Amino acid sequence: MKTFFVTGISTDVGKTIASAILVEALQADYFKPVQAGDLNNSDTHKVKRLVSNKTSVFHPNSYALKTPMSPHGAAAIDGLEINLERVQRPETKNHLVIEGAGGLLVPLNDSETILDLIQPQDKVIVVSRHYLGSINHSLLTINTLKDKGFDVSVIYSGDEHKSTESIIEKMTGVKVIGRIEDEPYFDQNVIKEYAKIFSKNLK
Repeated sequence: MKTFFVTGISTDVGKTIASAILVEALQADYFKPVQAGDLNNSDTHKVKRLVSNKTSVFHPNSYALKTPMSPHGAAAIDGLEINLERVQRPETKNHLVIEGAGGLLVPLNDSETILDLIQPQDKVIVVSRHYLGSINHSLLTINTLKDKGFDVSVIYSGDEHKSTESIIEKMTGVKVIGRIEDEPYFDQNVIKEYAKIFSKNLK
């Protein structure tokens, strides 16, 4: 069984929708190690609502923090310090999709970042969305992961931008799993359609 770690080039680029599609495509389990803010409508709640298969299990967060900000800051407000030894991956015989928080170098504490949650065998999927500065953010994220020896793929989120995507692919050689359009809404049926499209590139 494989573990897919979903990270983004920044915050609000579409990691949670991408994670839901991956969970549906693979009928995988889902795990968000650190949730910061929106605890009554967390990313785990959102993915669970969007997934329709009966196989996936949605595992609890290792840390559920009250404030919507960088995990290290949210933890400090809660009087905590995030300890990676407490971030235990769930035991499962199924594929596992893990969703990070924000971008790759978002701090978890004074010395560790989201990058430190990724294990050598993980398949890392970077969600890239076009905005001014996104080429830089995409190249930094992808090349940091490649330099550390990770298996990296990209999912594009939002409208196509050919020149941006072309230069990212030329400069990194990264594999593209697919694109998630700016849909009017996302529900189980929309997620299921994307899952069918993406599944062939996940094997």
